[in-house]
Amino acid sequence: MRVDRFQNHAVLGFVDWTLRGVGQVVFQNNPLAGLVILAGLLVNSWIYAAICVVGVVASTLTAIVLKADKALIRDGLFGFNGALVALALVAFTSEDFRAGAIPSVAMLTYLICAAALTTMAFASIAALLGPHKVAPLTMPFVFVGWLFLFAVLKFDAIDAGPMAKPVSPDQFPYNAPYDLRTWYEGIGTSIGQIFFQDNWITGYIIIVGMAINSRISATMALLGAVIGTVVAVMFGGPEGAIRDGLFGYNAALTAIALGGFFLVLTWSSFLYAVFGAIVSAWLWASIAIFLKPIGMPVLTSTFVIVTWTMLIGQYAFKALVPVPPAEATTPEDNRRRYLEESERSQT
Repeated sequence: MRVDRFQNHAVLGFVDWTLRGVGQVVFQNNPLAGLVILAGLLVNSWIYAAICVVGVVASTLTAIVLKADKALIRDGLFGFNGALVALALVAFTSEDFRAGAIPSVAMLTYLICAAALTTMAFASIAALLGPHKVAPLTMPFVFVGWLFLFAVLKFDAIDAGPMAKPVSPDQFPYNAPYDLRTWYEGIGTSIGQIFFQDNWITGYIIIVGMAINSRISATMALLGAVIGTVVAVMFGGPEGAIRDGLFGYNAALTAIALGGFFLVLTWSSFLYAVFGAIVSAWLWASIAIFLKPIGMPVLTSTFVIVTWTMLIGQYAFKALVPVPPAEATTPEDNRRRYLEESERSQT
């Protein structure tokens, strides 16, 4: 089945674009991957699944109304930050972080506007980073997410909730022992936490969804989650934070980005991605402690900081083969095109 058969369809096209937007959270420009990922969210909470759809629809519609680049809209690139900011606003204002809460009319309006703003932030950050050939990644979500979470505290019409999920390592006991659950739940939940899903089963479903489009990306995501978990255990991180996937989700995103998506997958870029995932796991704790006094969650800021740091100067390293954002498709396709070009240059 061709995954792009409905991309330009008059009626089903919008559904295709929104599903791609869900998939693009983990770099998967594939509506089937997005659908499976959405099903994974549904396994954990129908509220989160619905809110994810609201966010991606709001940000995509904003791009359409503003007549943004049609190719970017069709590829879901205006949708994924909107999905994330909507999920974050519900997650961090709900009594039950795991299941989420049905938003009030005020909160629904609030998160729709936040999702719409990510579309503008995406365009602005892309313009700033264009000369460096680096993508905005999830920075629009991080920027808008922090601003809108701060503002919640000033409005009585929106229940700020308890900010239920701890965001700092020292909020977990350090005397809890590591066991088998620490590993299989920690790795799975690391993937789930990319979408604010505190559910290890959802995390593994997301991996399956990714594999539909790219087995390399799915493998790198899993490897990044494993690396984040291993690093946290080796350095004595609190068991609760490890099992909740907090050390692993930024590491997983970093591994996907550097492990074949924005760099052609070679042994050099593979080791580069592994190093990035290790650093991301450490920096999660650093940024969590830095943000603790103001009560803000880390979100995916660690992933953005590490990935930008390792990509902005990529052209200085001859061991790496950069893939410009406009040309990045899947690690498999990026590598195939690189090898074909290499063969042509040798003949």
